[in-house]
Amino acid sequence: MKESIWQQVLTYFYIRKRNADAPKNLSLKFMHGMNRISLFMFLIAVIIMIVRLFLR
Repeated sequence: MKESIWQQVLTYFYIRKRNADAPKNLSLKFMHGMNRISLFMFLIAVIIMIVRLFLR
């Protein structure tokens, strides 16, 4: 069964427990790590843009 995007985001941020049946390999681990970093950077950039918009 396919997970929704919100379930994947919660899994990346360790808010939701990972599926025990999911495959575990090094490439998948690195991919999830890079996705986690990308999401953090995106959220930080959005917050900075909102702060700059309101402080002008």
